[in-house]
Amino acid sequence: MDKKFEPLFEKVTLPNKVELRNKLVLAPLTHASSNDDGTISDAEIDYIKKRSKDVGLAISAASNVADIGKAFPGQPSVAHDSNLDGLKRLAEAMKQNGATAIVQIHHGGAQSMPYLTPNEDVVAPSPITLHGDRAHSPSYEKEEHHAREMTQEEIEHTIKAFGEATRRVIEAGFDGVEIHGANHYLIQQFVSPYYNRRDDAWGENRLKFPMKVVDEVINTVKAHADEHFIVGYRFSPEEAESPGITMEITEELVKNLIEKPLDFLHVSLMKVHSKTREGKYQGEERIKLLHQWIDGRMPLIGIGSIFTAEDALEAIESGNVDLIALGREILLDHHFIHKIQNDKADNILSEFDPDRDDKHDLPPKLWEQFNKGLYPLPRTDRR
Repeated sequence: MDKKFEPLFEKVTLPNKVELRNKLVLAPLTHASSNDDGTISDAEIDYIKKRSKDVGLAISAASNVADIGKAFPGQPSVAHDSNLDGLKRLAEAMKQNGATAIVQIHHGGAQSMPYLTPNEDVVAPSPITLHGDRAHSPSYEKEEHHAREMTQEEIEHTIKAFGEATRRVIEAGFDGVEIHGANHYLIQQFVSPYYNRRDDAWGENRLKFPMKVVDEVINTVKAHADEHFIVGYRFSPEEAESPGITMEITEELVKNLIEKPLDFLHVSLMKVHSKTREGKYQGEERIKLLHQWIDGRMPLIGIGSIFTAEDALEAIESGNVDLIALGREILLDHHFIHKIQNDKADNILSEFDPDRDDKHDLPPKLWEQFNKGLYPLPRTDRR
């Protein structure tokens, strides 16, 4: 291996003393490949095994904690004890070659799709109608749908659902969970003034819901796992909506999160060096601000348009991320890390090629989404 890439392969110790073998992370990628009932499929096992084999930390696809929170077709479920057998197979596959394996626990909220939820019921912090161009489902549904306001009882039940999902993840043999507080899904919706217009305690303090979820998950871990079980939190730092989440709101969120016994924070970005849109931090790199606010309390995972070995190295050497997640790139080439380690970085596949016979070893449904252009990424047929 070229010595310049050695920083990518330094070990990282989390606050709970778990050691990750390198600084490379499998991002929690939607694969659209679970069975219709949310149980784990053979295609999903094959997919995740290939992409977990070389990373230090592997994060599963967003897994819904409640049937009413299902946001896209082929989404895995952690909502029922009946999911456990498949989850055990998934944990074994992800850990087979030495990766630390965790599950991203998720609720779609307003982004849940009516045709996937019981009685086509969709809930959110406040009533809202989402149009086709507002839906963040990777299947890119074009029909608008309405979400009703959650009741107090439903909010409390949902918080407990995150705890129950965590218990199942522990029983399945995973090493941890990542709480999905990003990408316009339920937890982020409670933080957002765009989605959360409530006039009760859940609206007066928009950080109340995410903090309650964090507490519920941590208490579940204390009751059912040992001190080495990992708990992380993912968030999106800004919203394009107005009024939406700003970097000032995210600063408050981060400063609350670092007071919790979490093991990492994970920022969701399309470009790792993207800059703040507006406000007092306008023009500053989001990742740099976040790293300053975290102040060494826990590692920060960065992500966003990492398509080459040089991209990954530059992100780590910037000093503003402690771990770098591989998203679209590790879908294109699951040998990405192996090639860096074996002096073949120049042979990394960094473009989608619709004519490849192996179809990038993607599950059929995910390959179809790539081929339709539903994800922004370099392509050989659009140079």
